[in-house]
Amino acid sequence: MRLFPEAFLLFVSRAGIAAIFWRSGRTKVDGLFHLSESAVSLFADEYQLPLLDPEVAATLAALAEHALPILLVFGLATRYAALGLLTMTLVIQLLVYPDAWPTHLSWMALLAWIMAKGAGAWSIDQLLANRFFRSA
Repeated sequence: MRLFPEAFLLFVSRAGIAAIFWRSGRTKVDGLFHLSESAVSLFADEYQLPLLDPEVAATLAALAEHALPILLVFGLATRYAALGLLTMTLVIQLLVYPDAWPTHLSWMALLAWIMAKGAGAWSIDQLLANRFFRSA
């Protein structure tokens, strides 16, 4: 007997990790979606990613931290969204905050599980699969 259905666990995992990245994305913008000066300064002064202009990096991060969590919550292109956030997590871990590995490990575990299992039954991915890929 399962205590919680897999669909519920996958939904909570998707929503939980999405909330972390969404909240981070909101710190990079003013208003609806205007890149903040503080975000650009953060990428220029603290993050200092190689090969990327700080404004470009801040813009890409803000876009990803808004779009990918939305996809996760709705369960649309879920594995790709999780892969995008996993890639971001690896960049953060390896290039920005290497001492934050316990936090990043927990994020990576959730994202890897979502990538392995997919979105679950409570998702647009599943609705689309049922609609277009039913067996005859």
